[in-house]
Amino acid sequence: MSTVHQPDLKDRPARLTVGVVGAGRVGPALAASLQLAGHRPVAVSGVSDASRRRAATMLPDVPLVPPAEVLRRADLVLLTVPDDALPGLVTGLAETGAVRPGQLLVHTSGRYGAQVLDPALRAGALPLALHPAMTFTGTPVDVQRLAGCSFGVTAPEELRLAAEALVIEMGGEPEWITEENRPLYHAALALGANHLVTLVAQSMELLRTAGVSAPDRMLGPLLGAALDNALRSGDAALTGPVARGDAGTVAAHVTELRRHAPQAVAGYLAMARATADRALAHGLLRPELAEDLLGVLADGSGGTDGANGTDGTEGKA
Repeated sequence: MSTVHQPDLKDRPARLTVGVVGAGRVGPALAASLQLAGHRPVAVSGVSDASRRRAATMLPDVPLVPPAEVLRRADLVLLTVPDDALPGLVTGLAETGAVRPGQLLVHTSGRYGAQVLDPALRAGALPLALHPAMTFTGTPVDVQRLAGCSFGVTAPEELRLAAEALVIEMGGEPEWITEENRPLYHAALALGANHLVTLVAQSMELLRTAGVSAPDRMLGPLLGAALDNALRSGDAALTGPVARGDAGTVAAHVTELRRHAPQAVAGYLAMARATADRALAHGLLRPELAEDLLGVLADGSGGTDGANGTDGTEGKA
């Protein structure tokens, strides 16, 4: 009779003492989630007043101590510092003897895999890269958002099951990412999530300029439907003037953006070009309509016609 693998039993980590180095938005939320799974936060480090307040809110009664003391007290240490600070932090902790053999050292950087923890590995630590694909607010709502959240997991093969079990205990869904694919994985998430915030903020500003009193209420249903359609159907969900080949409308958009929000023109043109390329590739944009559209996007002038003084929309709709 074959044995069914049960990661929540056989590979479930023992109850661990948990420490956090870097009380930003991510670390306290993950520690609080691990606490709900039965682990015990014992120490947290934070420098700014905001990080100290966040730790006090998310991890009440957990003492604030220096990073080396966090490692002394904890079996599992969450290194939740900015990406650029991580290599130096790991090297410093290893060189000062703060890392203990057998200690689980977990970083949450999307950019790096497990190799950035090599100095700690040489000191006997067990390196794990567990990156939650989620945006964090630094408030208790983050713990709830971890339910069903995907984590990008990278670890030595012998630690893979332990890494995935920790993610499952936090309510997440482990997704294995190879070491060499971590930068591409992180770029994909940043392209989608970070740039989405910029696009939405710009759209709200433009709607306010156009006289819309509640742009968030107007955009909410529209963007929610667009996101849902895109996740379900990919490029087939494309709609709007670019996908239709409405060159005149796009030219009018560019003209208005140059007049009211010139800082948004470059982004509009770049996204419109990318949209046109994808629409063409997937047969959504008819080639005979694409020539004028691509001309407007390449010119970037909004189609201004110096001879007749029009906005360039005539004859192109």
